[in-house]
Amino acid sequence: MRVIGTAGHVDHGKSTLVAALTGTHPDRLKEEQAREMTIELGFGWMNLPNGEEVGIVDVPGHRDFIENMLSGIGGIDAALLVIAADEGVMPQTKEHLAILDLLQIPAGLIVLTKIDIASDDIPEGGSTWLDLLEIDIRGAVSGTVLKDAPIVRVSAKTKTGLDTLISTLSKILEEKPARLDLNRPRLPIDRVFSMSGFGTVVTGTLSDGHLSVGDEVEILPSGLTGRVRGLQTHKKKEEIAVIGSRTAVNISGVDTELIKRGEVVVHPNQYQATRRIDARFRLLKDAVSSVKHGDEVKFFVGACETIATLRLLGVEELNAGEEAWIQLELRDPVVTVRGDRYILRRPSPSETLGGGSIIDHQPKGRHKRFDESVLKSLESLTQGTPAEVLLEAALALNIASIKDVVTKSRLDSVKAQSVLDELIQSGQITLLENGEVKTTSDLLIVILPHWNELKSRVENILNLHHKQFPLRRGMSREELKSKLKLSPRIYTACITQLVKQKTLIEAGSWVANAGHEILFNGAEQAQVQKLMRKFELNPYAAPSVKECQSEVGEEVVNALIELKELITVSSDVIFRRTDYDEMVEKLRTILKQKEKITLAEVRDLFNTTRKYAQALLEHLDTIGVTARDGDFRRLKNP
Repeated sequence: MRVIGTAGHVDHGKSTLVAALTGTHPDRLKEEQAREMTIELGFGWMNLPNGEEVGIVDVPGHRDFIENMLSGIGGIDAALLVIAADEGVMPQTKEHLAILDLLQIPAGLIVLTKIDIASDDIPEGGSTWLDLLEIDIRGAVSGTVLKDAPIVRVSAKTKTGLDTLISTLSKILEEKPARLDLNRPRLPIDRVFSMSGFGTVVTGTLSDGHLSVGDEVEILPSGLTGRVRGLQTHKKKEEIAVIGSRTAVNISGVDTELIKRGEVVVHPNQYQATRRIDARFRLLKDAVSSVKHGDEVKFFVGACETIATLRLLGVEELNAGEEAWIQLELRDPVVTVRGDRYILRRPSPSETLGGGSIIDHQPKGRHKRFDESVLKSLESLTQGTPAEVLLEAALALNIASIKDVVTKSRLDSVKAQSVLDELIQSGQITLLENGEVKTTSDLLIVILPHWNELKSRVENILNLHHKQFPLRRGMSREELKSKLKLSPRIYTACITQLVKQKTLIEAGSWVANAGHEILFNGAEQAQVQKLMRKFELNPYAAPSVKECQSEVGEEVVNALIELKELITVSSDVIFRRTDYDEMVEKLRTILKQKEKITLAEVRDLFNTTRKYAQALLEHLDTIGVTARDGDFRRLKNP
């Protein structure tokens, strides 16, 4: 699931656009509606043409509420930079664009709104006002994450261009890879409220992992603990909230007054709060003034903000457009991890200074500012720890041999072996085949996010099959292999591992999700009972396979065979399991006593016809119970 965020100058039509796209106006506060200006974050959702449901975060555009904007923009997958056709690029357009660039928002498009009120005059030179405006916009976004973003002309009032906007957005998201799921749920809280009859509810965008109803959760940095009582995504109840979704979490055991915006909901013992951070920082090229060592700044990450003291490492002062290593001493503890993007602002006068990427969220101590070893260590950390380097290699290769992953990581064999053992032990890498784990091994491995994705694909395919064919034991292994489009070796290794993990069950040539059962509905059960009464009347001259299919249908007959309620002994002869077992046991007993028996004797023994007796004996020959000796049958292994 993905989340889109708006950005742009005040009164450029962001909220009106969201309302046109979703059917719901995001401004929910009376003050916002009275002033016709967004103050707090607003939310909506919509379905794209491909069926994907996406959430939308609408942010305030006024400079006085830029910090509210920052609490909602960090968790988005794509941005809609909204620019009004009657005004063009304005101060908050530039500031919002700078923030999107600093946060490295992975995708986006530019929406030229209010085209219904733009001038249609064609000035000398032949270009329209909108054409000239687009040229100006291209200049403004050059060198940013939106430099290649498409520009879509829209009027929310007349609905002009909305279909183009939606199809363009859908295409952009389809080309964007899914979020990396490290199975460590983290939900930065951007709203806290209480609902009558439910209690405490928090909302946010789930940036990793998943949350389930009943989960024990911890709220950091306060350390409060509670349990997930309910989950909603886009006002629909969910048992599981997935990565990237706008999620409302009803938490029991925690008072609303004790939770603050900016805290995070996590699973216990997976994250630690910190008051010190090492980071790479870029000062915006149009910053009003330089920054100096010891400056007080506002630090924004996720939905959190706090005051921090800026420690410049390796330099005394940083000028506009320059980069440096920094260490931030935070007034309040925050929860963040390596790789998170952050923003720094000047408290007074208010100004967005710049931002960058967190390199170490748990540094060991306060660095000496001009220590070359510290600067070299930070530089190497941009490449990641050995574990992170190996994980990146595994992530890039998907399912691959240990040897190939280690080669791609370029780690030395000793370090790679140590890290590999650690990652397999912790479950971050799954070993798909049995054997000795060595850096030169051809054994297949897969990183947890890819493994979870594959597991989910398999479960979804099988769930759909079970829904379409509820009376079948499962799907054939070959059909599943064809749908997954995996090589024979990888497919076999994956299925074996999923069976080992009890995600799947298999028998012979079919596989099924664990827990799948063949269950007859009321009408089918009545048909089965009627058929079984016919078997009771003539147990040794039972209805033929075709007669059974005519009575209850082929799917029900196959289900009874899968459940071993019926046993087929030939293409046309079938018996109830109890009758079949009785016949086999009787033949065993007689053959132990007299050693041999003819087909006619078997026919008379069960008071049946030659057809049934012959089918039974030939079946027993095939499965190795009896062996033919001329006109007689003997026990194959007496």
